[in-house]
Amino acid sequence: MTEPTAIALNTKSKGSNPQPTLLCLHGHPGSGDCMTVFTEVLSSRFRTLAPDLRGYGSSKAPGPFAMEDHLTDLEALLEHEQVEDFYLLGWSLGGILAMELALRDARSNRPNRIKGIILIATAACPRSNHPATGWTEDLLTGMAGLINAASPGAQWNIDLFGKRSLFRYLVQQQTPATYHYLAQYALPAYLQTSRWANKALGDALKSHYNRLEDLPAIACPCLMLVGEKDCHITARSSLETAQHLPHCQSKVYSDVAHLFPWEIPQQVVADIEQWLSEIMD
Repeated sequence: MTEPTAIALNTKSKGSNPQPTLLCLHGHPGSGDCMTVFTEVLSSRFRTLAPDLRGYGSSKAPGPFAMEDHLTDLEALLEHEQVEDFYLLGWSLGGILAMELALRDARSNRPNRIKGIILIATAACPRSNHPATGWTEDLLTGMAGLINAASPGAQWNIDLFGKRSLFRYLVQQQTPATYHYLAQYALPAYLQTSRWANKALGDALKSHYNRLEDLPAIACPCLMLVGEKDCHITARSSLETAQHLPHCQSKVYSDVAHLFPWEIPQQVVADIEQWLSEIMD
């Protein structure tokens, strides 16, 4: 079997050396720009790297790939940026990749390279309780998204279309501020997500991905942040993951869903900063 070939990832970098490095990994569909909610604040004390994963954003996939290829790309990025040790932040799919990187390190001679992991709306055995939907909701979502792109955060659009669309499963607090995030980051990321990225994730889900029993090998401190009403990756599956990690704190936010960093950004980032201060002291 041939070794996978890394591709150069389009990466947004903020801060500079000698600040410690924080590698920020987005979800699906997503892009490095989606991580701005974290990097805008955390780049004051970290050099933040927010790549577009293979097949997302401006990191084009040359053809079909497997989820493991993301790890190959990330290793190449870390080498290119001359990163010897770092912190990780992963949202949804990005959290799964963060855990996979840590498990890879645990099997290698680099068990102490990752200093801490922040896991957001993710799980090592992800489960969903998303209700079945139909064409009506798809239509309403398209209308809400297009109008929101033209007029971000318009309250009449939220009330008339957004609250009846699939957005109601992604966010609970459907405020104009949250819809500004959807317009600025979510829609472009959705449009730029390739069919190969969709296929790679679909194949992984069909394989009944489950890494719970391997998690005790991750020795670094972890923080699990959870949306109480997340139906894409349930709060229960996120907390189950936290219980299998040897050194993990967890926090559940009430009345928020899968995109909760865009619902309560100040609270989420403040909690991350507090945890980082504790583990870095």
